[in-house]
Amino acid sequence: MTPRWRACVPPLVAAMLAALAAASAAHASDTAYVLVGPNGRQIARAITDQASCPVLHIDGKRLAMRVRAAPQTVPQRLTASSPELSKPSSFPKLVCEANLPPGARRLRLGDRALPLAPHIIRRIILIGDTGCRLKLADKAYQACNDPAQYPFAQVAAAAAKLHPDLVVHVGDYLYRENPCPADHPGCAGSPWGYGQDAWDADFFTPAAPLLAAAPWVVVRGNHETCVRAGQGWLRLLDPWPLADKRDCNDPANDDIGNYSPTYALPLDRSTQIAVWDSANAPAPGKPLAPDDARVAHYAQTAREIEAIAKLKPHTFLANHHPLLAFAAKYKDKDKTSGEIVLQPGNPGLQSAFLQTEPKLFPKGVDLLLNGHIHVLEQLSFGGDYPSELVTGFSGTQEDIVPLPAHLPPTETPAPGAVVQTFSSWVDGFGFAELERISPSAWRIRIFDVEGQQVNACSLVGRVSKCDVDQVRR
Repeated sequence: MTPRWRACVPPLVAAMLAALAAASAAHASDTAYVLVGPNGRQIARAITDQASCPVLHIDGKRLAMRVRAAPQTVPQRLTASSPELSKPSSFPKLVCEANLPPGARRLRLGDRALPLAPHIIRRIILIGDTGCRLKLADKAYQACNDPAQYPFAQVAAAAAKLHPDLVVHVGDYLYRENPCPADHPGCAGSPWGYGQDAWDADFFTPAAPLLAAAPWVVVRGNHETCVRAGQGWLRLLDPWPLADKRDCNDPANDDIGNYSPTYALPLDRSTQIAVWDSANAPAPGKPLAPDDARVAHYAQTAREIEAIAKLKPHTFLANHHPLLAFAAKYKDKDKTSGEIVLQPGNPGLQSAFLQTEPKLFPKGVDLLLNGHIHVLEQLSFGGDYPSELVTGFSGTQEDIVPLPAHLPPTETPAPGAVVQTFSSWVDGFGFAELERISPSAWRIRIFDVEGQQVNACSLVGRVSKCDVDQVRR
């Protein structure tokens, strides 16, 4: 039926009104979410298969979204590990965004309500390393079709039920890098590569209930470097404007595309989260060579963190690679001895940070939020260093070698960093929650995939301690 207004207005005006009505509507195929970026600015994003960007409604007022990235098939980035199993990345949908005005209270996209962060953040969900691992070089083919072996959707649904004010993802979103072999039915039919279909399967679809529950702070992981999923990261998640030469399409510009600026966002009057990009960091092992260009970059990052830490009494520092945590591996590659050795911290990043601060992090940095190691791990150093909380256990195939039940007293992740308390969640997926108790005190709760609490910890200033030193399922 033709609407009455079309019969009363000239055809050109009718066409304009119809286009405006179409832009205002939210389509069922749209993916919509809110990010929190520099200075706490909230950014609405939408991924749509429509020809134009939709219109938001903020406190009853209209706000047109603008194009962030047009549909495009971006150039193939070859990886040294498996160049024959790489391909150009297709992004067939329009990516739209809008910076939201401070103090906004209600946000809608069509009939869909989108979450906004409150003025004071009291409850934070922490997740990380959430994609389904399909990687030829590691001969690792996680059963993406089995929710018991790839449980990120369950984790997201359970976390959403806690009604958080904010979600912090500590990096590594996309792991479906290579095709699933025919002899692995657990991942049969999975999308692969770095295009929109893989991003949807690995992140946007399983994360949907948690994206609807709260705004997100997104941290960049090593899986989001330019030679991997960096093109999608910069189009879809990075909170900064998508600038020329910062799209990871041309390898000549990777020194630009591989680094995002450091920024901070307030949680309340006394506490902030500072986010820095360690995606291009070296693997744990040896210090960086003095002439490695990353030394100067990360030393500058350390100076930026030092300046940010002066802005508020308490700072939580979020990046992907832990500087003060342990990973474990077998001493012998063939595992014959069964002996486990610990890999402490990240000497490469430490060598750059030590140029600025003798204890790596300035006064006022209370807590480090990281991923990369596929476990839950908590460490405290009696106040000499920030506490460390690793939450890389939210979906990706877990590390084969678990951390020991107790750390040897001689083990230290960095010079002078003596571990006072240590806890980890062994052989289990899940998520963590930070809940504000007072301006300097937070409660940390650890949950399994079903949302059942498995441990509780306290953080007062820089000192953390868990009820159970080591948790085994």
